[in-house]
Amino acid sequence: MENILTISNLNKRYDSVEALVDVNLNVKSGAILGLLGPNGAGKTTLLRIINGILSKDSGEVKILGEDTNLETARKIGYMPEERGLYDNMTVANQIIFFGQLKGGNPARLREVMREYLNLFNISGFENRKVKELSKGNQQKVQIIATLVHEPDLVILDEPFSGFDPINGALLQQLIERLHQKGTTVILSSHNMHAVEEMCDSIALINQGRLLLSGQISDIKEENKTNEILITTELPLDKDTLESSGLIQFIKDDVCRNSRKGYAYRLMKENGISNAKLIAGIAEQSDILHFEEALPSLNDIFIKYTTQKQ
Repeated sequence: MENILTISNLNKRYDSVEALVDVNLNVKSGAILGLLGPNGAGKTTLLRIINGILSKDSGEVKILGEDTNLETARKIGYMPEERGLYDNMTVANQIIFFGQLKGGNPARLREVMREYLNLFNISGFENRKVKELSKGNQQKVQIIATLVHEPDLVILDEPFSGFDPINGALLQQLIERLHQKGTTVILSSHNMHAVEEMCDSIALINQGRLLLSGQISDIKEENKTNEILITTELPLDKDTLESSGLIQFIKDDVCRNSRKGYAYRLMKENGISNAKLIAGIAEQSDILHFEEALPSLNDIFIKYTTQKQ
């Protein structure tokens, strides 16, 4: 699958501040990428350069193999964190206006607009002024204005801001719908749960540097520890296990998936295979569930953004 976005050795400096330092990133067509990083990491600068809003100091940014220009900008739908709606325009005029700026056909724009208004449950709001809407509904209008010209690449910066759980679920459904159509989505968010649930890959930036990128499943495997989650039919003699040389420690845990039995969280000793550990535990009880614990995205975020670079 080809890359829709290719970033090579990208640099940007504001006076003495290095906003981006030799950033290299490839995003495949149809992917959902989570762009992560603490405040001030360089995410917004990166997104603005991709959209041609900011100039780069050096490096390359290509959309479908082309250097960024007016035509490639029309292939992008970008919703910045700082919203930009016109208070006195009606919802319909606002959405069509932004769609035509991106080269959309007015008839097709109205058709797509109606689809999204229905999806977001605001189909009766076309003739209302933006200033008359709640913050959450203004957010919906902003998202629709971003998508109405049917871009190949959608970039959403903190799209869950101002949304309650119900509207957050609607947004997740919308992103899944875009994914099924083959649209590429870059989701910049501090909502780790949403990123982990929706994205197939991530890129983590801190202090202008790309710390890691790739498939979430691969990154989790690379960052896992020797931690194990188990459920047994009978209670375990923890002292015996801790003195067996198989584990470093074991503690009680919460049963998962409504299982009956006794749940534990333990840390294997280095060099101990899962088979050897299972055999040792099986001497005390049948094992109902055995799972290598993988770190959450939140764990990975904290690990990489707090370690010294």
